[in-house]
Amino acid sequence: MTRIDAKFAELKAAGKKAFVSYVMAGDPDYDSALELVKGLPAAGVDIIELGLPFTDPMADGPTIQLAGQRALDGGMTLEKTLQMAAEFRKGDDTTPIVLMGYYNPIYNRGVEKFLIDAKAAGIDGLIVVDLPPEEDEELCIPAQKAGLNFIRLATPTTDDKRLPTVLQNTSGFVYYVSVTGITGSAEAQAGDVGPEVARIKAATDLPVIVGFGINTPEKAQNIASISDGAVVGSAIVSQIGAGKPTAEVLDFVKSLAEGAHRG
Repeated sequence: MTRIDAKFAELKAAGKKAFVSYVMAGDPDYDSALELVKGLPAAGVDIIELGLPFTDPMADGPTIQLAGQRALDGGMTLEKTLQMAAEFRKGDDTTPIVLMGYYNPIYNRGVEKFLIDAKAAGIDGLIVVDLPPEEDEELCIPAQKAGLNFIRLATPTTDDKRLPTVLQNTSGFVYYVSVTGITGSAEAQAGDVGPEVARIKAATDLPVIVGFGINTPEKAQNIASISDGAVVGSAIVSQIGAGKPTAEVLDFVKSLAEGAHRG
């Protein structure tokens, strides 16, 4: 059982929905990002998605693209991202960390070396947005064998024919992308998302978490009420981009977490 599996079991036993937060590793700089990540569990975050900065983030909107650029400009690398996870783990051995990004930096490091290093750093799962299920032998299956969950995205365009392929080697949870398009581009509507979540849940026993287009506590509550939890990324990252102090960003995260937990 991974930390992700354990967390969902714990939430289910408590009758609670999950709140997942995304932050970009190294944004606006290493020390500030590490301070923020360390503060997320106390703010109510159940699972941390740690963004891996990349030069060509095709699935991300301007907010997260700019965050990645700030991190890269500050010298952030895959090596330092793993180092950040390892630093976090010194004070927290239970909160799951999902590394979210693109395949290129992992490929450049070498899959075998990356998986050994990621596991040693305390990474629990991977979301690699540009590796389709047809490429599962590349990273997904080796990751599962190494004890890491491989989390797949389902979208409004994932029809019933495609869904079994998407779910086949997925573990940990399914991330349902509530809107078509890039991150931060539109708002999630519970009325639209509910039937899609139900359709996915009918095909898998995994928790279904909904992300994209959630930017207020009320929306987090609405989305969590029709799923197993909510993910917020761009709304948090935009606060960091605006230069808000870490304490203020964490207050905002806490309000979102409270919303999701009411769901």
